[in-house]
Amino acid sequence: MTHETQTALENSKTLHELSDDQFQAWLLDGVSRTFALTIPQLPDALRNVVANAYLLCRIVDTIEDEVSLSAAQKKYFCSEFIEVVTTGQNAEVFAVELAPLLSEQTIPAEHQLIHVLPRVIQITHSFTPEQVSALTQCVTTMAKGMPIFQAQNLHDGLATLGDMDNYCYYVAGCVGEMLAKLFCHYSPAIAVHEKELLTLSVSFGQGLQMTNILKDIWDDAQRGVCWLPQDIFTETGFALKNLTPQTHDEAFRKGLEHLISIAQGHLHNALRYTLLIPAHETGIRKFCLWALGMAVLTLRKIKSNLDFNVSEQAKITRNSVKATIIATNLTVRSDFLLTALFNLASRGLVSHDWTYKIQ
Repeated sequence: MTHETQTALENSKTLHELSDDQFQAWLLDGVSRTFALTIPQLPDALRNVVANAYLLCRIVDTIEDEVSLSAAQKKYFCSEFIEVVTTGQNAEVFAVELAPLLSEQTIPAEHQLIHVLPRVIQITHSFTPEQVSALTQCVTTMAKGMPIFQAQNLHDGLATLGDMDNYCYYVAGCVGEMLAKLFCHYSPAIAVHEKELLTLSVSFGQGLQMTNILKDIWDDAQRGVCWLPQDIFTETGFALKNLTPQTHDEAFRKGLEHLISIAQGHLHNALRYTLLIPAHETGIRKFCLWALGMAVLTLRKIKSNLDFNVSEQAKITRNSVKATIIATNLTVRSDFLLTALFNLASRGLVSHDWTYKIQ
């Protein structure tokens, strides 16, 4: 038994004393500081279901990232997890089968999440049929899509920007769609814009995921993985197979600038999405704006240091997080001020010799 597994079992003995809200908040704090910060901003009617949705997605991420699992094993566990989420059954069997296979490279909080998976699934099936449907569709899309990429040799990057778009959809775009559905189910005033929100939500998710990919280039490289698209770098004259932390190449920097421009375009769509949420729904707007603001600041940090070679160098400071929260809280009800703030924060991110139409 690994140390992580032992810790998970010990902690699980006390978790049963917590309410569902407390239980999920505790899990979120371990697996995602960002979502542990943003989800509590949501209205009461959305908070628990969105927390649950994130935990379900994190379980799929845990399977994808586990280095000890083969591509075939990952496909198997993803398929089994779809069945567990859809039916609400056999969660304990699934957890017992997966937990011993997780290595010490998987963080203790994710070991814990797998051990308490039956209760997470029980919470899932306490929601309304519409909410359960939204969560199930998201998990199904994600769990079917991720193995497609896990079966590929990702050492030299993805072949095309289109491949990156597809990957971003499977890991983030479908999450955006799910959130849009949950928001529309929650509020008839939001549902008026459902069609446009569903379209923009995919772009919103892609903007956030592209930012993460750029920030985590070197963490991913340590695992022998590269999510950058070769065709973008072919245009600038750089082969991703030659990428190392010691790379100081103008062609590589140019490719990064192009990707930053594309990500900024998607984040602009994220702003459009947020402004479709009624101004009085300040909790939902904050949930969106905090993630959007931190992504823009991360892109700015990368753009200012294109030769960074440690992922930590691309992470924004706690003061930047606080500044994002303060600025968006002050402007949350004003479409004009939010637009001005976005334009100011994203100034300089667009590479003017590069054009790419964001839908």
